[in-house]
Amino acid sequence: MSVWLRQNRGFLLFLLGFAFFRAAVADWNPIPSGSMRPTIVEGDVVLVDRLAYDFKVPFTDLSLVRLGDPERGDVVTFTSPKDGTRLIKRLVAVAGDVVEMRDERLIINGAVAEYSDSVSGQERTAYGFAVRSVQETERIAGNKRTVQYLPEVSALRSFGPLVVPENSYFFLGDNRDDSADSRYIGVIPRQRLIGRAHHVLVSADIKGSWLPRFERFGERIR
Repeated sequence: MSVWLRQNRGFLLFLLGFAFFRAAVADWNPIPSGSMRPTIVEGDVVLVDRLAYDFKVPFTDLSLVRLGDPERGDVVTFTSPKDGTRLIKRLVAVAGDVVEMRDERLIINGAVAEYSDSVSGQERTAYGFAVRSVQETERIAGNKRTVQYLPEVSALRSFGPLVVPENSYFFLGDNRDDSADSRYIGVIPRQRLIGRAHHVLVSADIKGSWLPRFERFGERIR
């Protein structure tokens, strides 16, 4: 055994360094669901900056150094307080914000989001059924993104007002009617944040042909 360790020391050190890099510096995250459509779609693999907010002890939630503060509009990976699942959602409200929604219209600190560029289409659900979809450009708190609604799907379209507690964050999926986000699992404490997603690394059509979607390679997440 000791001979094998000596002969493979370089490779083992590489594996340890690689594991540390993924656990503490940068990571990639496969996307299995459509909760962030149309920004991120099933089959995307996104790059995650683990040093965007905190430097943590690898494989733990213990922060050693606070490096930055999450901002409204960031797309963030975090562990769910409900079951520990890794999720990726849009940060819409930070500590101290008053957040609410009325008939799909997002309201932050009394300011109602502006909506434009409405486009209708069809979306296939996880059960294989095609339902009507509506995509709109949402502008609020200095941020702009495309969000999607599924009018025929049962969803929580109104809530709040809710004051986001200290050191906590409120997240929504861009696919508003098909996302298990803070409406259902509550606000997310800072220690559960993993990092900020910033680019699509690679992508494949996992719901269809499994062919690569080259047009999505390297696409910036906005």
